Amino acid sequence: MTQYLLSVHSVDGEPDEAGEPMTDEQMRQTYQQVMALQTEMKSTGAWVFCGRLHEPATATVVRMSGGERLTTDGPFAESREHLGGFYIVAPTPAERDFLRLGGRAAR
Repeated sequence: MTQYLLSVHSVDGEPDEAGEPMTDEQMRQTYQQVMALQTEMKSTGAWVFCGRLHEPATATVVRMSGGERLTTDGPFAESREHLGGFYIVAPTPAERDFLRLGGRAAR
């Protein structure tokens, strides 16, 4: 079974279309849309799993250098955009409408 990754990107401090931060009502509506999307994916059998990631400021970078493990705080690269979450889906060939699913996940 082929699986696909739908990534959800966030931009730090990104305002809504009117240039304002999201209101509590907008956040509630967004949450409802996300839950409706997940319910739809689960009802069709396409949903495998999903996850939300912490903000980049909480990241720890782990790498090897000279046989030693080095850890540093924060993301490796400075960027306003970051991966905020993801979905792993395994839709049937008839359900492979990724533009629709991807667009709904990006709201």
